[in-house]
Amino acid sequence: MTSFSSDSLQALAFDVDGTLFSSEEIILQVYKDSIEHFSQSSGIPLELPSRERIMDEIGKPVKTIFLNLLPQLEEEQRDTISDSVLRFLCQRIRNGEGEFYPQVKETIESLSRKGFRILAASNGRRPYIETILDVAGVLPLFDPILVIDNERIKTKGGILKEYVKLYGLEPEKILMIGDRLSDYDAARQNGCPFAFCTYGHANPGEIPDFEMELKNLSDLTKLL
Repeated sequence: MTSFSSDSLQALAFDVDGTLFSSEEIILQVYKDSIEHFSQSSGIPLELPSRERIMDEIGKPVKTIFLNLLPQLEEEQRDTISDSVLRFLCQRIRNGEGEFYPQVKETIESLSRKGFRILAASNGRRPYIETILDVAGVLPLFDPILVIDNERIKTKGGILKEYVKLYGLEPEKILMIGDRLSDYDAARQNGCPFAFCTYGHANPGEIPDFEMELKNLSDLTKLL
């Protein structure tokens, strides 16, 4: 565990899926539609991964997800399916599908008013992240969003590292908030404290330790 004082925090880095929003109710159909569309257009028969396999991948970098789910395809083919998933997901979120966790807008507005720098640290791609934050009504409250580009930034830990450099922050003054091992790893790699969202998608025993436990996102307003 990292030694930290909540009084010294200056920035809050939010994971998105499993922390602010859940795509669980729509993700299987989106993957099904995208894989079937690719299979029909390419003539390559593909079996749809199970819901459990898909949910186990949520939270990982996009290229890792599709490599694990469809290892038999070439990277360019996996990217085609990934682009389709991104497009369909954003459409569905704009149409009101998926689930925002309770009090996302109120919580982030309150934390912003308290003077915290509001950051996004997600393995998702920019259109996905910005669609969710825009529909939630909080996109303007976030600092310019950094995402994995597979060149300069390759992991969520790399995103946090860039925020540290960009704003000249001490790592212990950035709280990483998330629900999966990738969030925990990003915090530990950078020496940042970690707030574990127990309501998210983590499997039992996935998170070894944490500095703060959140049973609801709104707990942040009580703890900070």
